[in-house]
Amino acid sequence: MHITDTIADMLTRIRNANSAKHDTVDIPASKMKTSIAQILLDEGYIKAFTVIPDEKQGTIRITLKYGEGKKPIIQGLRRVSKPGLRIYSSSEEMPKVLKGLGIAIVSTSKGVITDKQARREHVGGEVLAFIW
Repeated sequence: MHITDTIADMLTRIRNANSAKHDTVDIPASKMKTSIAQILLDEGYIKAFTVIPDEKQGTIRITLKYGEGKKPIIQGLRRVSKPGLRIYSSSEEMPKVLKGLGIAIVSTSKGVITDKQARREHVGGEVLAFIW
Protein backbone atom coordinates (compact mmCIF):
# COMPACT_ATOMS: atom_id res chain seq x y z
CA MET A 1 0.00 0.00 0.00
CA HIS A 2 1.36 3.40 -0.98
CA ILE A 3 0.76 6.27 1.44
CA THR A 4 0.48 9.71 -0.17
CA ASP A 5 0.94 11.84 2.96
CA THR A 6 3.49 10.12 5.21
CA ILE A 7 3.56 12.90 7.83
CA ALA A 8 -0.22 12.74 8.26
CA ASP A 9 0.14 8.96 8.62
CA MET A 10 2.75 9.48 11.37
CA LEU A 11 0.54 11.95 13.26
CA THR A 12 -2.48 9.64 12.94
CA ARG A 13 -0.51 6.67 14.28
CA ILE A 14 0.63 8.75 17.28
CA ARG A 15 -2.92 10.06 17.86
CA ASN A 16 -4.42 6.55 17.71
CA ALA A 17 -1.77 5.02 20.01
CA ASN A 18 -2.31 7.92 22.44
CA SER A 19 -6.08 7.34 22.47
CA ALA A 20 -5.62 3.60 23.02
CA LYS A 21 -3.04 4.37 25.76
CA HIS A 22 -0.29 2.27 24.16
CA ASP A 23 3.26 2.59 25.50
CA THR A 24 4.96 2.61 22.08
CA VAL A 25 4.05 3.13 18.44
CA ASP A 26 6.00 2.00 15.36
CA ILE A 27 6.22 4.25 12.28
CA PRO A 28 8.09 3.65 8.98
CA ALA A 29 11.24 5.80 9.16
CA SER A 30 12.38 8.74 7.04
CA LYS A 31 14.65 11.73 7.71
CA MET A 32 11.65 14.10 7.96
CA LYS A 33 9.81 11.86 10.45
CA THR A 34 12.99 11.40 12.51
CA SER A 35 13.42 15.18 12.79
CA ILE A 36 9.72 15.57 13.76
CA ALA A 37 10.19 12.88 16.44
CA GLN A 38 13.31 14.74 17.68
CA ILE A 39 11.26 17.96 18.04
CA LEU A 40 8.55 16.06 19.96
CA LEU A 41 11.25 14.69 22.28
CA ASP A 42 12.94 18.10 22.77
CA GLU A 43 9.60 19.79 23.54
CA GLY A 44 8.65 17.07 26.06
CA TYR A 45 5.69 15.53 24.21
CA ILE A 46 7.20 12.01 24.06
CA LYS A 47 9.52 10.03 26.37
CA ALA A 48 11.93 8.67 23.77
CA PHE A 49 12.32 7.39 20.22
CA THR A 50 14.68 4.95 18.54
CA VAL A 51 15.31 4.18 14.88
CA ILE A 52 15.32 0.43 14.31
CA PRO A 53 17.17 -0.40 11.07
CA ASP A 54 15.97 -3.19 8.77
CA GLU A 55 16.52 -4.24 5.14
CA LYS A 56 14.33 -1.41 3.79
CA GLN A 57 13.88 2.03 5.34
CA GLY A 58 13.79 1.19 9.04
CA THR A 59 11.22 1.87 11.73
CA ILE A 60 10.90 4.66 14.31
CA ARG A 61 9.67 3.35 17.68
CA ILE A 62 8.21 6.23 19.69
CA THR A 63 7.67 5.80 23.45
CA LEU A 64 4.63 7.88 24.40
CA LYS A 65 4.44 10.00 27.55
CA TYR A 66 1.52 10.07 29.97
CA GLY A 67 0.70 12.16 33.03
CA GLU A 68 -1.37 11.41 36.14
CA GLY A 69 -3.77 8.49 35.69
CA LYS A 70 -2.48 7.61 32.18
CA LYS A 71 -3.64 11.02 30.84
CA PRO A 72 -1.90 11.68 27.48
CA ILE A 73 0.59 14.56 27.36
CA ILE A 74 -0.26 15.18 23.69
CA GLN A 75 -3.76 16.68 23.74
CA GLY A 76 -4.00 17.13 19.97
CA LEU A 77 -2.15 16.85 16.65
CA ARG A 78 -3.23 18.49 13.41
CA ARG A 79 -1.68 18.33 9.96
CA VAL A 80 -1.63 21.83 8.44
CA SER A 81 0.13 21.73 5.06
CA LYS A 82 -1.14 18.85 2.94
CA PRO A 83 0.09 17.55 -0.44
CA GLY A 84 -3.00 19.06 -2.10
CA LEU A 85 -2.67 22.44 -0.38
CA ARG A 86 0.72 23.59 0.86
CA ILE A 87 0.70 26.24 3.62
CA TYR A 88 3.72 28.54 3.86
CA SER A 89 4.41 31.27 6.39
CA SER A 90 7.02 33.99 6.84
CA SER A 91 8.78 34.41 10.19
CA GLU A 92 6.65 37.48 11.01
CA GLU A 93 3.36 35.70 10.28
CA MET A 94 4.27 32.37 11.91
CA PRO A 95 1.13 30.95 13.59
CA LYS A 96 0.96 30.57 17.38
CA VAL A 97 -0.71 27.37 18.57
CA LEU A 98 -3.15 28.01 21.46
CA LYS A 99 -1.56 31.45 22.03
CA GLY A 100 1.89 29.88 22.57
CA LEU A 101 0.88 26.82 24.64
CA GLY A 102 1.38 24.41 21.73
CA ILE A 103 3.99 24.23 18.97
CA ALA A 104 3.93 24.44 15.21
CA ILE A 105 6.42 22.25 13.33
CA VAL A 106 7.89 24.11 10.36
CA SER A 107 10.06 22.84 7.50
CA THR A 108 12.55 25.59 6.67
CA SER A 109 15.81 26.01 4.77
CA LYS A 110 17.54 25.45 8.14
CA GLY A 111 15.78 22.11 8.67
CA VAL A 112 12.64 21.07 10.53
CA ILE A 113 12.21 23.40 13.53
CA THR A 114 9.52 24.77 15.85
CA ASP A 115 7.64 28.03 15.26
CA LYS A 116 9.55 29.67 18.16
CA GLN A 117 12.93 28.80 16.60
CA ALA A 118 11.73 30.04 13.19
CA ARG A 119 10.75 33.41 14.68
CA ARG A 120 14.06 33.64 16.56
CA GLU A 121 16.13 32.80 13.46
CA HIS A 122 13.93 34.93 11.13
CA VAL A 123 13.15 32.14 8.67
CA GLY A 124 9.85 31.16 7.13
CA GLY A 125 8.79 27.86 5.63
CA GLU A 126 6.10 25.23 5.23
CA VAL A 127 3.93 24.77 8.33
CA LEU A 128 3.74 20.98 8.70
CA ALA A 129 1.70 20.41 11.87
CA PHE A 130 0.29 21.83 15.10
CA ILE A 131 0.80 19.95 18.38
CA TRP A 132 -0.69 20.87 21.74
